[in-house]
Amino acid sequence: MPDYGLVSIIMPTWGCAAYIAESIESVQAQSYPNWELLIQDDCSTDNTAEVVRPYMEKDPRIKYACNTQNSGAAITRNNALRRAQGRWIAFLDSDDLWLPQKLEHQLHFMTENGFAFSYHEYTEMSEDGKDLGVHVSGIKKVGKFAMFMCCWPGCLSVMYDRQKIGLVQIKDVRKNNDTALWLKVVRKAPCYLLKENLARYRRRKVSITPKPLWKRIWAHYPLFHVAEEMNPLLASFWTLMNVVGNGWKKLWYVKRYE
Repeated sequence: MPDYGLVSIIMPTWGCAAYIAESIESVQAQSYPNWELLIQDDCSTDNTAEVVRPYMEKDPRIKYACNTQNSGAAITRNNALRRAQGRWIAFLDSDDLWLPQKLEHQLHFMTENGFAFSYHEYTEMSEDGKDLGVHVSGIKKVGKFAMFMCCWPGCLSVMYDRQKIGLVQIKDVRKNNDTALWLKVVRKAPCYLLKENLARYRRRKVSITPKPLWKRIWAHYPLFHVAEEMNPLLASFWTLMNVVGNGWKKLWYVKRYE
């Protein structure tokens, strides 16, 4: 297998002691071995650190750090990104899972085509790991306009080339902070779809994502007003455009199967 260079895997965590071991093991099961897993703890109040410690002691590729104070997901991602040493940046939340060929296949896809930014398909599972029969895909090429319309990539599917993109840091937004990252990256390179299911997203009952429709819509406003520094009128426009974009994605690119 070619050595494509070091992959820095960004794993922010808070209160995921029940799931993080399985997430770590899905990274350790990768067919591509040249990676570092950067776990950034946002001052978890459970035993996350104790769960991680045995993995870190046995595998030097696993590196744990904790914020000095609880700071939210955006700052936690920023802190982990500043620790990264690899050419490639990938993301895995501490309750989601990768399939074993994720890194190998995505790295081949990107290097073979000269892509600096990519994402892939994934399926959804329940809180206890049962398949929900949901397959999420997307459009072949996501440019700046398409990314502003809709967050096409799932966080667990994204990889970019840090040599071409550089260090990315975002404003402190509580929700949609992964989208805030992609909006920065897509300014430097379009995002291409690898049409292959390489991950499993855990849909949990407890989530920072607000459930009522109007709250889900309104949650996009800080993404544009704060993270993108748009004036209220323009931020409101793109918030409404996201309603259209996300509706289109769910209609055509989120499929249910038996």
